[in-house]
This record gives sequence, structure tokens and C-alpha cells, in this order.
Amino acid sequence: MQLVAQFEAQFTKAAAALALRCSRNGKLEAELLDQHQICCYELAFAASELFAAREMLREPCGAASDLAQAFLALALPSTLQRLDAIGIELECNLDLAGLRGAADYLKVQRSGSGRALAEIGWAIIDGRIDFTRLDTNAHVDMMRETFQRFGQDHVAPIAGDIHRHDHDIPESLLEQLREMGVFGLSVPMRFGGSAPDEGDDTLAMIAVTEALSEASLGAAGSLITRPEILTRAILSGGTDSQKERWLPRIAVGDPLVAIAITEPDFGSDAASLSLRGQRTEGGWILNGAKTWCTFAGKAGLLMVVTRTGGAEGYKGLSILLVEKPSFDGHAFDFHQPTGGRLSGRAIPTIGYRGMHSFDLAFEDLFVPDANVLGETRGLGNGFYYTMAGMTGGRIQTAGRACGLMAAAIKAAIRYSEDRHVFGNQLGAFQLTQAKIAMMAARYVACRQLAYRVGTMLDAGEGQMEASLAKLYACRSAELVTREALQIHGGMGYAEETSVSRYFVDARVLSIFEGAEETLALKVVARELLQRALGLG
Repeated sequence: MQLVAQFEAQFTKAAAALALRCSRNGKLEAELLDQHQICCYELAFAASELFAAREMLREPCGAASDLAQAFLALALPSTLQRLDAIGIELECNLDLAGLRGAADYLKVQRSGSGRALAEIGWAIIDGRIDFTRLDTNAHVDMMRETFQRFGQDHVAPIAGDIHRHDHDIPESLLEQLREMGVFGLSVPMRFGGSAPDEGDDTLAMIAVTEALSEASLGAAGSLITRPEILTRAILSGGTDSQKERWLPRIAVGDPLVAIAITEPDFGSDAASLSLRGQRTEGGWILNGAKTWCTFAGKAGLLMVVTRTGGAEGYKGLSILLVEKPSFDGHAFDFHQPTGGRLSGRAIPTIGYRGMHSFDLAFEDLFVPDANVLGETRGLGNGFYYTMAGMTGGRIQTAGRACGLMAAAIKAAIRYSEDRHVFGNQLGAFQLTQAKIAMMAARYVACRQLAYRVGTMLDAGEGQMEASLAKLYACRSAELVTREALQIHGGMGYAEETSVSRYFVDARVLSIFEGAEETLALKVVARELLQRALGLG
């Protein structure tokens, strides 16, 4: 912990120096932030590495201690490189030489030697180290085990076909998940869900998400995110009648839900959204387009972020709840009796198949006043209601990344045991063992980070940290699935092996629920710099 504290002290100095460069009169300036984007980006990732390192050192023992040391050997040199880049760019006085020369740092480097990593990897392969163990509480452990068993029995056997043939998630699977209450995990019990009436149960949400994502990201792991985002938005801004009307139905998965935020010309820049609602008698007329609206075909309810007022930026946005029939397949065309139309076309993607992401076109589509979230007082507050939902979606995405990493590591271990090359079991080679050790260390760190942030969110804290956890876990999922595929060699590149699906599915994680760059620059770094100015 002392070494991490030394790194954090230099990080604090770097953040303070960057905050001064990006501010005038004690306030951050957008223009100055844009002039220092690279430093902000490095600062955000350095923060994620240090946060994860501290969590790995929280009461480690036995095998967990070995993985903690392996992770420090991965994370701290990376953090040092990022701080070095910031120090050079800003010409600020950081004592990085002191960090490099510290005895504890040299000890960390030795714990990351090839021989040390190989010993850890071999212990993982032969079962002496259980990298999947995580103690939370009886309720969360039971939820994880229940949905992990369901995922392996009912999702994993069909996941490959859904991916290779770009099929819809079968109704039979959706019905089973409805019966298990998966769509009501964020809905308070008083509205028919399983969440506490007071507070949240974020740890259970993460546990279920990672368990289903291990079976398939596209066919199961992402099903919970959309109802959670809308549920939190309704709880944040909905009227009592809207809560009574929608939350019990969302809890039982009837209707299924989709979220329409992104537009063709504006990705994560919500302030510039242009889909406009025109006032009409009894409601609003929508004209415009949305894109990357996942599950829009099957969904019967769309949460549409719409510009309803003359104000530009965030203050002109509202949330309109658009009802439509559920459609199967890759395209739909819905016509209202009043003449309005909503059409959608699935976007072909390299992975994350099953739910399908749609381009949407709104043509004179009528939405009644009762479907404006918050009704009259909700006009212009749509951005804030959306953000209330997105925090949960981001920590859930960290959970999805963890589930995907677990699946990839387990596949790599199985293959390393079964495959023989050059007269030896693949897993007997030092390089394979070291790769598996580093994959497991990164996975365990991301998982502990996700659950720690979940605890913070349940205590009413950790909004920025949720973005930070997503940032690190999603990047890690790309690296872990890449190594798992590499261990499989040529078979890993074949669509018939699950690891090829894990690899292409992982690539989407750093893009949706807030693109990596947007989260790093506009959420994580900005908050870190605000804190630095406050300390100053």
C-alpha cells in the first residue's frame, strides 16, 4: 500500500499541474481542456490503474496475494509511463526517478518476472489458484451462481449459432429470463421488481450481468442494461402515475425496452442532439433520426432523448417514451393511425449479435403528453434523467467486460490443457503460463474494481468511479480476449470456436455506454481536475 500511496502522491501533483493548465480563475475551460486532451486521457487511465491497484491490495491473502503482485507488476509501470508523458508535456516537476528507484518498486518488478508469472499461470492451469473466487455476500453469491448455471445450461449452447447466423434472441430464452425476474433487478419491490424500496442492489446487478455475459454478451449479458437505464430515469424524473404505469411492466419484461440517444452526426455528444419534437395538440410530433439503438426491433418501448424546446445544449432535451409493437428480424416499419411512422433497419456488425442495433427514422410520429418523462416539469430535464440511468449502465458494462474475460480465460485454460505442440502440452510452456497469469490478474483487478464501485453507488457515491471502472474493464476485456484467441492459434480465428466471438464482442465494450475517449476526457479527467482545483 505504501508504494501505491507514493504513486498516488505523484499522480496528485500531475493532476494539480494539469488542472492549472486547463483553468482560468479557478474554473475549468473547455478550450483549454481540448488543448490538453492527451494529458487528460493519460490521467484518466492512470487513475483507473491506481484505483485497481489499491483494490487488489485490499486484504489480499494466499493465491489472491500472488495475483495482486502480478497485477502491480502490470499496472504500476504503465502508470509510471503515463505520468512521465504528462510530466514531459507540462514540464512539471514530478519525482518519477524516486518511484523507479524505490525498493518496493524493484520488488514489484521482480514479482512480474517471467519465471514468477509462469509459476502463477501453472498454478492456475492445474487448479491450485482459483482466479474466479470472489466473496461478496450470500445474496449476491446466490444470484451469481443461479444465473451462471442458467447461462451455461440455456444460453451458451445456442450462443454460437445466434452469433454466426445473426439470429434474434429466441423468445423461449426471453420468456425464461422473464420468469427469473431478470428485467426487474433495478425496479423497487413496491413496483413489482426485486430491488430494495430504499436504495439499490448494484452488487446483485453486477453479479447477474457478469454471469450472463460469460455465457454470451449479445444473447444474454446485455439484456438487463436497457431496462435498468430506463428504470433509473423514471425513478429520477417520472411522475407517480408514470412510475405506477411503467415500472411494473418493465419488471416483467412486457414491454422490452430500448434506448435511443445516439444520432448519425452526434455520437456521445448529447448536447448536440437534433431529433426534434414539435408541439401539437395533446403531445409532440417527432421528426429525425437515431442510430445504434440496440434491441429496437423487439422492444415495445423506446426511451427517446428529444429536443423539445428552443434552448440548445443539454437544457433543451427531454425524454419521450415511444410505444410500438414488437418486431422480429432485422427491419421493421410501424405506421400510426394518425399517419406517423417509425422505421428501423439493423446495422450489420462484426460482433455483439442477437439483440441487433438499429438505425431509426421518425416521420411525424405522435407521442402523447403523458409519455413525456416528468410531463410538464420534465421538459428540458431529459439529459439529467438520462445521466441518472447511465451511471448504472456503465458499472453494469464493467460487469459485462468481466464476464467476457472470465469466459475467454477459461477457454484459454481448457485449450492449453488439450492442445499439444512440439511434443508438449501447450500449457506446459512458460510463455503460455505467463500469458494466463497476466490475463487472470487483470480480470481479478477489474472485477474487484467493479464490485467496489458497486458498493460506492449503493452508498450514494461513485458516479465518476463507475465511468472509471468501465474505462479500465472494457480496455482490459479487449486485451484479455486477444490473448485468449492468440493462445488458440489458428483455431482461435475460426468462427466455430467461442473465443473468436469473445474477441469481436469485446471490441464493442469501449464504444457503447459512453465511448472510451468521451468517458476519459469529459467525465473521468474532468472530475479529477475539478477535485484538484478544489484541493488547490
